[in-house]
Amino acid sequence: MIKEYKTIKEIASPLMVVEHVEGVTFDELAEIELQNGERRRCKVLEVEGDRAVVQLFENAQGINLAESKVRFLGHPLELGVSEDMLGRVFNGMGEPIDGGPEILAEEHKDINGLPMNPAARAYPAEFIQTGVSAIDGLNTLVRGQKLPIFSGSGLPHAPLAAQIARQARVLGDNETFAVVFAAVGITFEESEYFINDFRRTGAIDRTVVFSNLANDPAVERISTPRMALTAAEYLAFEKDMQVLVIITDITNYAEALREVSAAKKEVPGRRGYPGYLYTDLATMYERAGRRQGKKGSITMIPILTMPEDDKTHPIPDLTGYITEGQIILSRDLFRKGLVPPIDVLPSLSRLKDKGIGVGKTREDHAGTMNQLFAAYSRGKDAKELMTILGEAALSDDDKIFARFADDFEKIYVSQGNNTNRSIEETLNIGWQLLSMLPRTELKRIKPEMIEKYMPKA
Repeated sequence: MIKEYKTIKEIASPLMVVEHVEGVTFDELAEIELQNGERRRCKVLEVEGDRAVVQLFENAQGINLAESKVRFLGHPLELGVSEDMLGRVFNGMGEPIDGGPEILAEEHKDINGLPMNPAARAYPAEFIQTGVSAIDGLNTLVRGQKLPIFSGSGLPHAPLAAQIARQARVLGDNETFAVVFAAVGITFEESEYFINDFRRTGAIDRTVVFSNLANDPAVERISTPRMALTAAEYLAFEKDMQVLVIITDITNYAEALREVSAAKKEVPGRRGYPGYLYTDLATMYERAGRRQGKKGSITMIPILTMPEDDKTHPIPDLTGYITEGQIILSRDLFRKGLVPPIDVLPSLSRLKDKGIGVGKTREDHAGTMNQLFAAYSRGKDAKELMTILGEAALSDDDKIFARFADDFEKIYVSQGNNTNRSIEETLNIGWQLLSMLPRTELKRIKPEMIEKYMPKA
């Protein structure tokens, strides 16, 4: 039986204190009914004796302490899931906002799912093709991996996110691929960009979109990624789909967490973020992966903008600890006009070696990847030397490597946001670039691979 309480003690938006409650539990969903009959949702943040601290999902405007009623619903925030979610757009609370009908849910799932048990995990080992050469060729994404994109304010991470969502696929005949896209705290224009792009290209048919806007309540931002992950778990582990979850922007999520923490008067940690930021992010990130005995998988690409391009800021710093690598966007490459401006040298996919090679990509992948890294690094060093000493001070080989670095950026990295390259095309472009170098410098590739794949002059 649902009890009603008219014992609201105080409100400090977005928090509300209700006294003399019984049987209320942490994370329980509640609703407040105003004098005019309007209802607003909230959830329990803290219970101490007969006092409950409740967090409002909407603003506190118009709430009369004496006349408003609070009902505790006896269950946490849930999402109704069904395969009909594919092709639909929801707000941050899981309500349809695309003008379509309500979802006929097969079941309702608690959005606060548990991180995957390490003992139940299957090791990530299959390749996911994003169509982006700088990722597929050099920092390969593997099924079940968590590979964040570290961006900066004003850098084009939104077009890159849309491109990956549009182009990503798994190689294999019997695989069903789906994308769950969560936009957290973004502007209306950005949200419309993503939705219109998915509709224009037809990618919406295999995509579930959750959109939380910058003018929506901060509290809703904390629920949006969990809504997306709950939908992904259903599609992956109950419907056997290979699911890619893209969340943008994790920085907005962490800011909302800090705002709520400050309202609760908690002791702040580094840069004012709550001390449990690491734990909170881990409870989200660790829901991705592959489970033993299940055909489906969840691969995650969280996108975050680094404040002041600072990789040591708490959000990218902690994200780097929990995830398996990072893709870094470079402001210098962006100024040069490269699209996407992925800086491949500091970028890293810790699982790339598990998803490449015979039967996954191609036998020459590992060798060409290592050789391209080495040659590009040497070319960048040669260009720095040229800036200081002039081109005349370089050896003939160094001049070749400097030209290689320029061509590598223009041809391999800068492919635009509408070019979808297969892994074979990416590897062949790599070989064309390596053909610029003297054979004696190709020390990281087996001679038989050079004979088989090097373009003939």
